[in-house]
Amino acid sequence: MDLEAAFADAQLRVKQLTRRPSDRELLDLYALYKQGTEGDLTTDPPSLFDPVARAKHAAWDDLAGLPRDEAMRRYIALVDRLLAG
Repeated sequence: MDLEAAFADAQLRVKQLTRRPSDRELLDLYALYKQGTEGDLTTDPPSLFDPVARAKHAAWDDLAGLPRDEAMRRYIALVDRLLAG
């Protein structure tokens, strides 16, 4: 299976989680997904009055410069780890 197909498969498999990931794991999933699909963040930070959006923005921004294919690999590995328990 090529990388993009494995990435798409991981996006489907993550929905099979039986336990809610920690907030940190959710941020990592979000950031790796965004980096893998869109590349580096290009928007300004959201309002100070939206801490969830700011946390997501910061998590994605922390991955600046990470190649999209590496973000996909890390996303797949994280999904595998979460599903393994």
